[in-house]
Amino acid sequence: MPQLDFARLNEPHYWLCNAHVPRPLLPDSLVLPESAGILAQDNLAQVDLEILDGAIRRICPSADAAGEAGGEPVPTVDLKGGMVWAGLVDLHTHLDKGHVWGRSPNYSATFEEALETIRADASKHWDAEDVYRRMEFGLKCSYAHGTTALRTHIDSFGDQAAVSWSVFNALQQDWSDRLALKAVSLVTLDYYQTPEGEILADLVAEMGGILGGVTEMGPHLEAQLDRLFTLAIDRGLDIDLHTDESGDPNDITLRYVAEAALRRDFRGQIVCGHCCSLAVQSDDEAQKTIDLVKAARIGVVSLPMCNLYLQDRNQRSALRGQVAAAHPGTHPPALRQTPTRTPRWRGITLLHELKHAGVPVAIASDNCRDPFYGFGDHDGLEVFTQGVRIAQLDAPYGDWSRVVTTTPADLMGLPTVGRIAPGLPADLILCAARYFSELLARPQGDRTVLRQGKPIDTTLPDYAELDDLLLK
Repeated sequence: MPQLDFARLNEPHYWLCNAHVPRPLLPDSLVLPESAGILAQDNLAQVDLEILDGAIRRICPSADAAGEAGGEPVPTVDLKGGMVWAGLVDLHTHLDKGHVWGRSPNYSATFEEALETIRADASKHWDAEDVYRRMEFGLKCSYAHGTTALRTHIDSFGDQAAVSWSVFNALQQDWSDRLALKAVSLVTLDYYQTPEGEILADLVAEMGGILGGVTEMGPHLEAQLDRLFTLAIDRGLDIDLHTDESGDPNDITLRYVAEAALRRDFRGQIVCGHCCSLAVQSDDEAQKTIDLVKAARIGVVSLPMCNLYLQDRNQRSALRGQVAAAHPGTHPPALRQTPTRTPRWRGITLLHELKHAGVPVAIASDNCRDPFYGFGDHDGLEVFTQGVRIAQLDAPYGDWSRVVTTTPADLMGLPTVGRIAPGLPADLILCAARYFSELLARPQGDRTVLRQGKPIDTTLPDYAELDDLLLK
């Protein structure tokens, strides 16, 4: 990135000049001349931003008013066409599971083994210190990359709920000056039909969280959803569910969720994650669900990296699983020498069709360095880049910039987050990339992150911080 004058960025008053900003991140009311539009296929606007006392004071077409305020010279920082993004919003993560790969790997990479592995890891290791430190490691990564708000799902069965929700509450307070944090309970829906499930709903309400869970096809699904909605309505809670994370076209729990929301006239916000099976259903069947989702005002969040990693694995890894069972001490590279099968699909939901129908769509990190996804770094720009590639979110790329900013912020009830407008905090990401062709080609590791107009330390936490947890 061109060397920025950090001394000027630490001034209380300065201009960011010659910035390329995705037009959807700017207010609709901002009138810009055609000359402010750069490359129609990118939908970028060339603007100057005035920063005063940590907030955005004005946005003008480039060179229109930069460098002056009331006739007095003001320091300027020339971005030379570099892109400026709003702070990122990560709508769906699993911080409590994160960064356990070093002690609990999943070399088959199947969903079933991921479930077994994480349950064993939780049973053995998940005390308050372990959960706090791993969750905070994820927050450090998110913050350094430019995330301003994040929602995490928390495994909430039995006694683990009290431990992990207490940890989350502590982190929420400790990080209140840096990140807006929200949490969702994660259990199977049958749990809410038990006394323990009602206690969990009370805990979620007490913590200001979101009621959530995993939906599964079965004869009791409608009753389970009715119970979930009753608990949510009685406590004034929003709902966030894992739905149809499979390649089985017969998995249509998303449709059942939409029908339940309409049946109960639910007025809260519903978010459904994954929704993978939509992509393997017939067009007519998928459209029936999409129409109901739209009518029920449900937002959909896709997890492109994790689902690309997990889906279409079962058949490919069956033989490798047999080898692993027969030779439990086998070193992982030996398993990779067994025959495999190239995956046939990408595991993502119908993002284009949902967006075209008017359904709010977002993409998010999901799991990081755990049995469900062996990679990841809580980086919203990486999520966006990989989402563009995996889901073919083609030009104008700027139209998709909302999926990691304004749309997830709206679904989290954060109307001032994930956008760039006068009066809002100057929580911005400055990139050397001038156009999307440049942004999507490199990792943007040299980005500058501003919080309330001031550059923060973007040094990522050292993996060695967790060695004593992972190597014992």
